[in-house]
Amino acid sequence: MKAFLQTCLVFFAFQSVFLHANENAKELEWADLVPKDYAIDTPDIEHIGQALAGPQTINAPVVDELNGKLVKIPGFVVPLEGDDEKVTEFLLVPYFGACVHVPPPPSNQIVYVTIPEGAPAEAMYDPIWVIGTLSTKSWSGELAQVGYTMQGIKVAPYDDF
Repeated sequence: MKAFLQTCLVFFAFQSVFLHANENAKELEWADLVPKDYAIDTPDIEHIGQALAGPQTINAPVVDELNGKLVKIPGFVVPLEGDDEKVTEFLLVPYFGACVHVPPPPSNQIVYVTIPEGAPAEAMYDPIWVIGTLSTKSWSGELAQVGYTMQGIKVAPYDDF
């Protein structure tokens, strides 16, 4: 019985953190990640291969005021680390297929997310919301140069919020 009560207490504590995070998180759109005085040109997705692909805008500026903010942003997942059940590191991108099709979005339109408890692997094909602390620290990987990183707290289907 004691173990059951401890489990319930932990569950409700995490639920409280998640609900609190959702209520206090600043909801962002992808345009909010671009400085007001910077024009962004997002190319159409090309399905004809790399031959016609241009380079990624790797040094696209970020919005410094977002550094350290608790935010909520929708997007699609490009998995980087995890297993069949959960993903612990991924790129959050504004449209399905970004970083798989070339060129990737500008660096200020990609968020590198780490979420230690993992996000459900089935979330890989549908839009999601991610809540977490945003950083303007860049990250570089095989798929893209990234302008923002995030310590994720919660991932939920797009429909849930």
